Amino acid sequence: MGPPSKNARTISQEAFDELVKENIEDLGMDPTEALEDAIQTLTLQGVDLSGIVTCVPGEGNVRENPVIKCLERLEELGFDNNGSNEMAGLFDQLAGLFSGVEGSGNVAIGVRNGGVELVCSICSNIPIGSEKVLVSALETLALLIHDVQSTETFRSSDGPKMVVDILKDGSESLDILNSGFAVVAAAATSNEVVKELFMELKIDELILEALNRQSKGNIRGLYDSIRVLLTPDDNRVVASQVYGYARRFAKIGIARALVESLRAGLTSPSLVSASIALKAVAVNDEICKSITESGGIDAILKFIDDSGEQGNKIVAKTCCSLLSKLAGCDSNKSAIVEKKGMNKLIQLSARFSDDPPVLQEVMSVFTVLCLRSPDNAARAMEAGAGDLAIQVMEKLSTVQQLQRNSCLMIRNLVVRNPENRTTLLSHGIEKFIRRAKVNHETCKDAATDALRDLGLDNYNS
Repeated sequence: MGPPSKNARTISQEAFDELVKENIEDLGMDPTEALEDAIQTLTLQGVDLSGIVTCVPGEGNVRENPVIKCLERLEELGFDNNGSNEMAGLFDQLAGLFSGVEGSGNVAIGVRNGGVELVCSICSNIPIGSEKVLVSALETLALLIHDVQSTETFRSSDGPKMVVDILKDGSESLDILNSGFAVVAAAATSNEVVKELFMELKIDELILEALNRQSKGNIRGLYDSIRVLLTPDDNRVVASQVYGYARRFAKIGIARALVESLRAGLTSPSLVSASIALKAVAVNDEICKSITESGGIDAILKFIDDSGEQGNKIVAKTCCSLLSKLAGCDSNKSAIVEKKGMNKLIQLSARFSDDPPVLQEVMSVFTVLCLRSPDNAARAMEAGAGDLAIQVMEKLSTVQQLQRNSCLMIRNLVVRNPENRTTLLSHGIEKFIRRAKVNHETCKDAATDALRDLGLDNYNS
């Protein structure tokens, strides 16, 4: 069941059960028919049934739901050191139910039955010394918080302060940091108010402290929280404050600390998350330049080389995307070229010659490097960017975004370099661009611009 619209009507579990009961007693339906009729009727009326246990009432089925049973037992336990092992087991059971079969509705059932409030309350009372149960509770909470309704419940339950306090007290534990920051990431997703609350609680200082303390740790939850806090993803607000948050992150040294984490060596999933986090911080030229001065480009180019050798497409794509962002700063363009970045990108494209997502990112880097830079455009052609464009447009003609990226790169290769036009036209690039223009709606403008800057008169045809 998909997420409900913000105008969807709701119904209580009791009202749903009563409707099924009426179908049985008043209309003479058998239990299965009564249940199906109730679901169909309410769905047609636009009622949100997420979180409703859809079973025949009166047989103890609702209370026997495993999610509800776990929550009720947790509420009975409160927090008692003697019952911490049982509590950890219950949280682990809930986490399995929430992350198990997609579409089961278990998370919605947990939220509707007070799961967010209950787990927040329990987390507030678990001492840092009871690390096992605390980590299990935080991991469960991160799974429970999955939409705007649950993030609002988390906020009204004083969740932000609770998590920040845990992160302060448990900063020496990698597991507490990972699970705690996973809650931050879940709670701040698509909720501008929660982002603001975390910033008021100085979450940026905690992030910096954790990065410095765990410089060689794979704190994936922390990297994800940076990305979410700096993403303007709440469509309920006209103007997000995340650009200012990114500058604040950079000002206190988070960009530099992220580079240090990258250079210290991370496992593949954390490397990807850290690279995406660093890209989120890099919102202006000053920050992009500081990342380079901290050794960021050296690290990224090394990862690009390594990803090619290891065949790691996700790392290759992510690092190229970050490099493209940093290349937007003119001084960084020179640094990338001087460090033989263009040759490394061509080598990477050869290793992933049949992988459109990687090739798209490689072409995006070349497009940015050559923007307003005829010297870079000449060096790109020498490195093999022109050959790459021809090969991609010929062999992967059905991939729309890749064809569009090819056209954009070609334009920047030739717009200020007449000699590049001659080379590309002599190798038949015109027919490939025209084919992309005809076959792909998203390519029309980019293809037209490429044909024009190649010096062709009939570029509009």
